[in-house]
Amino acid sequence: MAWYAYCIGEKQAFPELMRHRKPIPMESVFGVSGNQVFLYPASDLAVVVSQHNPEEAYNQKSGVDHARVIADCFRHSTVLPFRFGTVFHDDEALRKSIRSNQRQFLGNIDKLRGKTEMHLKIFVDDCSCYEGEKESSGETSGRAYLSHLRENASRARERQTKGRAVSFQMHRLFQPLDEEVSCRLMENGKLLLDIAHLIDRKCVERYQNKFTTTSAVMRECHMQLSGPWPPYHFVHRLTRSAHAQAQAATPAPVPAPTPAPGATESSPVVLMEPAHAFV
Repeated sequence: MAWYAYCIGEKQAFPELMRHRKPIPMESVFGVSGNQVFLYPASDLAVVVSQHNPEEAYNQKSGVDHARVIADCFRHSTVLPFRFGTVFHDDEALRKSIRSNQRQFLGNIDKLRGKTEMHLKIFVDDCSCYEGEKESSGETSGRAYLSHLRENASRARERQTKGRAVSFQMHRLFQPLDEEVSCRLMENGKLLLDIAHLIDRKCVERYQNKFTTTSAVMRECHMQLSGPWPPYHFVHRLTRSAHAQAQAATPAPVPAPTPAPGATESSPVVLMEPAHAFV
């Protein structure tokens, strides 16, 4: 039987698993394609799965259902999300994948226990830079072309400075445990800062109150807040760091954990790729 995988959680967070060695259904929880969701026991871990039919096609609702199941499990346990579309083709493939990566999974759960992710989107006016770059795109040769290249490079540096300044201000105001930041120029000429903050779950209300007061004061920015979410970005960071350490400790390159036979993915990774650079 093929299994569609959503996330990995702590077995102890689901008391009903203590008396079972086989997958048991999660009451009133349905996932991709409306399939019943199960808790699959694997040593000290619980893998959240549903039965999978390879002939069923994914659609936009499938992605929403995937995220909803992870959010439901996050209410009960620290979770490590699998990438959307992760399928194990049989029980042996699932068990082998969990067994071969168990130490890393348990370590990541321990580091993220009691924490959650808040997501900030900050829109900053940057119209003058945008308009200048649009006008320069028509120049194709000669001294004017080189001049416009220098001007665009100068605008890019100004944009980086502005993005870093706002990012630093958000870090100082919200004081997260960790953060992931990306910055890009939108078509309407605004800078978009996409910020993921890792915080203690018990501090969510304080964080939301701080957002309310900050958005009222920073009139030059438009701010949007969502969360609390499972720590998608920070699961990715921990997985990436573990792979880098393994490579540094050995003379020959060591690949990331490989999928078990029959599995399309073996490591839980974020649904969204975090970016680090200001562009």
